[in-house]
Amino acid sequence: MLPEPVRQRVVALAADALGALPVSEVPAPLRQFVRFAPQKRARLAATPIAAALATDGGFRSVVASRVREAKPDLAAALSAGAVPAMADPLDIAAVAYLLRPDGWQGHVETAGREVERSTVAVGSAAATEAMARVQEQLATARAAAKADVDRLRGELDRAKAEISDLRHKLHDTRQQAKQSALTARSADEAAEHARADAAAAQANADAELRRMKARLADAEQALESARRTAREGRSIEDIRLRLLLDTVLDAAQGLRRELALPPTTIRPADTVEALEAGSAGVESITDRAREADDPTVLDQLLALPQAHLVIDGYNVTKTGFANLPLEAQRARLVSGLGGLAAQSGAEITCVFDGAALTGPVPSAAPRGVRVLFSKPGQTADDLIRRLVRAEPPGRPVVVVSSDREVAEGVRKAGARALPAAALIKRLARG
Repeated sequence: MLPEPVRQRVVALAADALGALPVSEVPAPLRQFVRFAPQKRARLAATPIAAALATDGGFRSVVASRVREAKPDLAAALSAGAVPAMADPLDIAAVAYLLRPDGWQGHVETAGREVERSTVAVGSAAATEAMARVQEQLATARAAAKADVDRLRGELDRAKAEISDLRHKLHDTRQQAKQSALTARSADEAAEHARADAAAAQANADAELRRMKARLADAEQALESARRTAREGRSIEDIRLRLLLDTVLDAAQGLRRELALPPTTIRPADTVEALEAGSAGVESITDRAREADDPTVLDQLLALPQAHLVIDGYNVTKTGFANLPLEAQRARLVSGLGGLAAQSGAEITCVFDGAALTGPVPSAAPRGVRVLFSKPGQTADDLIRRLVRAEPPGRPVVVVSSDREVAEGVRKAGARALPAAALIKRLARG
């Protein structure tokens, strides 16, 4: 085991020689360090160089040859068994380790002991010198500390006198602060009362201003409503009368067509219920009646002159295809109503609840289909009742909704209510 100083000197000699060796003579683990500078090579490759020198005799011989050329006098003296008196013990031990002459171990041990003695001597001298410096610094510190103590005692006496004076001043200042606080509190209370009075007066003025603005707005709204009623009242009445007239004319044309049919073969006596000879029984009137969700009933109602079909949109879509998103439900229903409008020629209005919208109100609708959305604060049911009440008495109005409250409301207004299943079956039929 080499002493650490000797090992460092051996690695330094090998690192110097390593850069001049051919690549073939360099062990594989050291080839990556060949291009480094000698000092960097000795620092980064110290461990692999020491390992190669200890285990690879050929590599050590090559390095020894380079060292013999670099230090010929020392190498010759060691080979002859003599040690130069003025040579560095580390160089002697490092060259002896590489050349391996007779008794080289002794040279290494002697160099180790010499280095240890030198280190101890240097350490003792340094310790003695450091102790002297510490004693000198301690004496200086003691003198400085005595001077600081004397100075601090004087400053302490002056500080005590200042503190006593400040205490008297602080007492006077506290008395003045208490008096000032009382004065300020009185002033704040007076100001608070004044602000409260001002705020109350401002609130009264603002309330009166709002009442006046509200009255003015009501007056302007009443005036505008009166003007609009005056402008539109006659127009709305004309529309209702014209629509009712068209309904009566279409009904008259339908009666005319009915009267032009061939004479009926049914006689009044045929309508009297009785058992006939050879018959097993009579079909009941209930069996002949159609179900409320029969799409044929819807077709018959739409065939009436000037019929108006009003649909509770989401009530129908959630009955027929609730698994789709709302937008897809609306699109599917409105698309089917387009075909129904083209087939029947009836006026069709589809009403959706505006609260369920997630974006702008859709504008596209098939020909013959009117799509409406309720305004904020209004439901689709309210809009359907308004549409029914807007129609003139006598016009056929059919409302499709399974909502019992909606159905009862439109019946009271004179419309015919059908369940959502009737429209769904009719649209499925195509």
